[in-house]
Amino acid sequence: MKNIAIFASGSGTNFQAIVDTVKAGKLSAVVKLLVCDRPGAYSIERAIKECIPTFVFSAKEYANKEAYETEILQELKKLEVDYIVLAGYMRLIGPTLLKSYEGRTINIHPSLLPSFPGKDAIGQALKANVKESGVTIHFVDEGMDTGPIIAQQSVLLSEEETIESLQAKIHEIEHELYPRILQEIFKK
Repeated sequence: MKNIAIFASGSGTNFQAIVDTVKAGKLSAVVKLLVCDRPGAYSIERAIKECIPTFVFSAKEYANKEAYETEILQELKKLEVDYIVLAGYMRLIGPTLLKSYEGRTINIHPSLLPSFPGKDAIGQALKANVKESGVTIHFVDEGMDTGPIIAQQSVLLSEEETIESLQAKIHEIEHELYPRILQEIFKK
């Protein structure tokens, strides 16, 4: 059983999918903490409903990334967290966390990396008029969505694809794929 901290910045649909999979006994993990960089994000409400502790912060209230990551690291160590699981966390992880969690920080991204890294991957895919997009799960390194790829799953785009319809397809894949791949990693 692995202790995990989930980092999220928004509504927390992947956070919820992971929590639900843990509760169903299909993911051998204990969600010890939600880390959220946006006070007021819906992921915080989800964590509270699930009785999961939260660490909520605003980056602008700190002198720099090292300052808030040092505080996060103290929380992770206190809770004996084994893995950091990024689920819609919209900040690059810095050296403070990467050094302590090297090879144990995992991210999910809504494109087939290396295509469309960074923000608005779904919008980028639509603008590029690609026929296929998908989801990538990868280990985190110091770059933006550049770490070693663990798994990918593709989805075909229709002629009349919209941001909303593609987002729904991507979420459907994410909510099944991420917990399954996490379970494979945690069993090693």
